[in-house]
Amino acid sequence: MRCLISLDTYPCELDKIELLFCARSIKKMIIKKLARSIKKMIIKKLKSQPPGRLITLGFLAVILIGTLLLLLPVSVKPQADVTFIDALFTSTSAVCVTGLIAIDTADHFTVFGQAMVALLIQIGGLGVTSVGVGLIIAAGKKVSIKSRILVREALNVDSTQGMVKLVKAILTMTLLFETAGAILSFLVFSQDYSPLHALGISVFHSIAAFNNSGFDILGGLQNLIPYQQNVLLNLTTCGLIIFGGLGFLVILDIGKHRRFRKLTFHSKIVIVTTLVLIAVGTILLKATEPISWLGAFFHSVSARTAGFSTYAIGDFTNAGLFVLCILMFIGASPGSTGGGIKTSTFFVLFQSAKSMFSKKPAGAFHRSIAKENIAKSYMIMMLSLAVVCIGTFLMCVLEPDCTFIQLMFEVVSAFGTVGLSTGITPTLSVAGKLVIIVIMFIGRLGAFTLLSMWIDHPEPNIRYSQESISIG
Repeated sequence: MRCLISLDTYPCELDKIELLFCARSIKKMIIKKLARSIKKMIIKKLKSQPPGRLITLGFLAVILIGTLLLLLPVSVKPQADVTFIDALFTSTSAVCVTGLIAIDTADHFTVFGQAMVALLIQIGGLGVTSVGVGLIIAAGKKVSIKSRILVREALNVDSTQGMVKLVKAILTMTLLFETAGAILSFLVFSQDYSPLHALGISVFHSIAAFNNSGFDILGGLQNLIPYQQNVLLNLTTCGLIIFGGLGFLVILDIGKHRRFRKLTFHSKIVIVTTLVLIAVGTILLKATEPISWLGAFFHSVSARTAGFSTYAIGDFTNAGLFVLCILMFIGASPGSTGGGIKTSTFFVLFQSAKSMFSKKPAGAFHRSIAKENIAKSYMIMMLSLAVVCIGTFLMCVLEPDCTFIQLMFEVVSAFGTVGLSTGITPTLSVAGKLVIIVIMFIGRLGAFTLLSMWIDHPEPNIRYSQESISIG
């Protein structure tokens, strides 16, 4: 090219157009090289990051992209007003499969916007890594070791063997459950809406229910209150919530062995704890609230991280709200679409406390619980309590017009990624919404996971002698 000829040697042969073309060519070449260098640097930096940190960054990226998509004109209804903080709140709530809403989804977002919310719920429920690996498999490409490690960390699996088969099984299982849920829900919604509209509501509801996210698109902030006496929709929703909250590994274990005694130790703990919490929660809610047994059962199930309601939560007594807080704080099971401290953590804490009184090793089903599991359970419990206490304190400072029980309920709901609310969410200030956004994010990833990924202390070489102290 003539633009590469030295200007000092041939100044007379270069006119203004050639100089401009030369400058643009050089500029493009510099930008391309700079972009390649930055890309290589970012990829190298990301590859060196621990899996937990990459998962966190992945969730943050999806939340940000979701926020921008929900702000597009095609996503917002003409007469609706959606601010950045409301879009961020909705995106975070969807990705963290919570269900708390600052603005009503049906009243503010178009069909495209509602579809984006459903997509964010699906990504958040399955996990960013599982969805990413699923797309790689669909494209017919080979799944790298790094991707397998990310899926292992996200699903809390011990080995990277069989990760591709596991992801395929999870995606297939999700499709089957959500399809069945959509069909059963359609039988109910088709009675009140046109077939096409009912189909859209049914698919959205099935995705939200299986992924334990309390979003609805019925409008008017009414959730499922109009269907509080509909047995089919109540049981369908509860079934989707329960199976979504059990965890993918437990469902696969049930499908493989089909007998309780042949299940793994983890599966037995999850199933028994889930059934006990549902039964106890149902009885306590029926005893404290003037609701039907179906309503008590529904809210006992929903409070375990789903967030759907068939009665106005704001009308519940303090006793009923406290029962819901306990259920929300415990949450679903590991490797599921739900949050909270998890059922297995609660079980281990209970068995540990029991062993202190009985002077017997902690265990169940003829198996002992490892000391590492007990120590981790206590750590998770302490960190989770710290998050709830700090969050409640900040909300009390920022939202003085709300009562303490309302604010604590909101914080626990956000931490457990539940979505139940006494009705104060839309009235929160920008600062209050930001606090809830942070708590939802912590609740989805887990306080222990977030803390451990940033703190990396080397193993100390010194050991000190032990000495007893007075406790209690």
